Amino acid sequence: MPRALVLNATDRPLAVVPARRAVVLVLKEKAEVVVSNGVVFRSEQLSIQAPSVVRLHYFVRIPYRAHAALTRRAVFARDGWVCQYCGRTAENVDHVIPRSLGGSHTWDNVVAACRRCNSRKENRLPHEVGLRLARRPFVPSDGFRLSLGRPEPEWEPYLL
Repeated sequence: MPRALVLNATDRPLAVVPARRAVVLVLKEKAEVVVSNGVVFRSEQLSIQAPSVVRLHYFVRIPYRAHAALTRRAVFARDGWVCQYCGRTAENVDHVIPRSLGGSHTWDNVVAACRRCNSRKENRLPHEVGLRLARRPFVPSDGFRLSLGRPEPEWEPYLL
């Protein structure tokens, strides 16, 4: 299903919504189409291009968040959907220092891992099993980019 990037009145990215929701925002005159993606929504009396980027007519205040929320999807996005032990496609989230051994559920202790490496590591430290991290886990600076998933090419000029 096509998605649309919603920009605040100041042209800052706010959210990503399904294209249907973006069409509703345009039809209710709450937003204007900035970029269209070629998909057409049709009804009995109306035909409208599905927007890929819309700009709201009013300003929406966003509360400040110091860090990105630690979610499964955000960990995969930070690590590029790649296992941090072997480089295959990641399917699981792994605690580098297992929680049972005193590890915490924080950005600097959680990595994306494939099923094979996660099963091999189990409840042990990576060096005990012969695994090495491709890079150390870190706290990402841009939480919004992580929530996007994979951005559409036409969104690039609007993403900071």
